[in-house]
Amino acid sequence: MTVDLVVRNCTVVTPAGRTPDAGVAVEDGTIVAVGRSDRLPDADRVVDAEGKVLVPGIVDGHIHNREPGLEYKEDWESATRAAAAGGVTTVVGMPNTDPVIDRPEHLELKFERGEDSAHVDFQSYAVVTSENLDLIPEIDEAGALGFKIFLGSTVGDVPPPNDGEILEAMAKIRETGKRLGFHEENGEIIDHYTEQFKAEGRNDPIDHSHSRPVIAEQEAVERMITFAEETGAKIHMFHVSSGSAAEAVARGKERGVDVTAETTPHYLWFTEEVMREKGNPARIQPPIRDADEREKLWEVGIEDGAIDSIATDHAPHTPEEKKVDDPFGNTWEAISGFVGLETEVPVMLSFVDEGRLTMEEWVRRHSTRPAQIWGMYPQKGSLQVGTDADFTIVDPEREWTLESADELHSKNCVTPFIGESFTGKAVATVVRGEVVYEDGEIVGESGYGTRVDVE
Repeated sequence: MTVDLVVRNCTVVTPAGRTPDAGVAVEDGTIVAVGRSDRLPDADRVVDAEGKVLVPGIVDGHIHNREPGLEYKEDWESATRAAAAGGVTTVVGMPNTDPVIDRPEHLELKFERGEDSAHVDFQSYAVVTSENLDLIPEIDEAGALGFKIFLGSTVGDVPPPNDGEILEAMAKIRETGKRLGFHEENGEIIDHYTEQFKAEGRNDPIDHSHSRPVIAEQEAVERMITFAEETGAKIHMFHVSSGSAAEAVARGKERGVDVTAETTPHYLWFTEEVMREKGNPARIQPPIRDADEREKLWEVGIEDGAIDSIATDHAPHTPEEKKVDDPFGNTWEAISGFVGLETEVPVMLSFVDEGRLTMEEWVRRHSTRPAQIWGMYPQKGSLQVGTDADFTIVDPEREWTLESADELHSKNCVTPFIGESFTGKAVATVVRGEVVYEDGEIVGESGYGTRVDVE
């Protein structure tokens, strides 16, 4: 038997463990064998990955690809080009675009654009507002992966529903069987401190961080968990930035609420001192927290398990919008968000190298669990025979420094990770049996990526 592709001579790692001198065989985009290299079939193409590690394809359940409507920042092609270069095989786009993804026809437009130009597989959330509660069943039928509510002010100024409408939305979404995620910050707290700081002339980048205190995040988490306990809805907390919010998630899990949560590499890597060191390019919402909250996020979120998954909140903006030329200027004139698709794997591999988590735990949180949370498993996030042949090949020992934004593949590449050093890097990305990134080059075709079907 000769198959399409075999990768051999690497260590295969899944959440269940690792197999040395092993590999994967692929036929027609599907995994047909996983095992020892000497037991794999012949292939039309053989990739010798000696010394490397092969893991299930990385799933990033939180990116802002900006299409439709904001393509000057990013689009499906550039976002998924960056994903491929970063070892990410599936991405999920956020709904704060123009138009916002709040009705079936807007979701279908987002899907059509992705089918035209994506390099890796993709999906999208739909937003819930006061104006579209009655459309939730139709949006579900149109194929949305899940739903999102922005509780606090964010890029795009999507207004949140009131609490009664959120309860109604939860009941409707529960009936679809899908999950509702939140940008979990209390908008009233944020608005109060933002206006106060502006009136006092507090305009430094760190002031933006302090205008969005931990209590704004923690309260929103607690409130949504209480609502989910009442309605029976499945909920998710996007971009948990603080240990205090992770503790609130843990309490919800203990009460039996179906609440999942993600954090990002930047919350685990930096402290708020990055705002004093790099300024507005590091501005993001929720903000990067102080050292005590970061350590608590590691302890409660990662070590104790309150945090289920890793994602980036990849959010491109132009250098002008990020005030790159005036990084310590008036922070209220800057915009929040930065790119992350090409640094997420190196950051997490660096933590593995430091011994902060095992390779198996990294794979579980960065591939298997996001696929499970959002209904894509086992087609995504596994190396099971019969599933999509998505995998990421990494060199866990490669030491390197991100010297310049020019090394990245997004349309706009502002990130506080410029100048940071890592141990580990994605060296090849395979999506449904096709090598889309290899040896530092994008080799896949735009438009190869396809929408992931969910139940």
